[in-house]
Amino acid sequence: MKMPQLLHTREEFSVTAMAPFAIAWPLFGADAERAWAPGWNPHFVWPESAADQEGMVFTISHGDKTAVWVNTALDRNVNRIQYVYVLPDVVVTVITLRFTAHEQTTNVEVVYERTALTAAANEIVKGMAARDRSAGGEWSGQINGYLHGRL
Repeated sequence: MKMPQLLHTREEFSVTAMAPFAIAWPLFGADAERAWAPGWNPHFVWPESAADQEGMVFTISHGDKTAVWVNTALDRNVNRIQYVYVLPDVVVTVITLRFTAHEQTTNVEVVYERTALTAAANEIVKGMAARDRSAGGEWSGQINGYLHGRL
């Protein structure tokens, strides 16, 4: 019996944060993102108190499910952050952010890779990928709105 094909998507966008790298970089950690991303409210599992660090584990509610997130890279030496999260029976998502510092701005290249975990989730993943394609403008408005009020 042939197993149904599970959808895998890869979408990219970039955001220019209107701030130097030293200010922009920490804002993409799970805890600090609360300041600029409406509705973003991670519950930290490890470390128990909110702290942005490599290996942190946290959960986020997604409707009636809970996604488990792990930070797999928080490497300022190579300007890279990566998260992996699993939404049980739906999707595994890998989010990779690469930063390029300029004098007064920071460019952030964002890649979302999603893999459906069941054939029934293929359509959900397809919808997520469509939102990923258009997320750059939303991220840009949110981060730069926050930075404008702060700087």
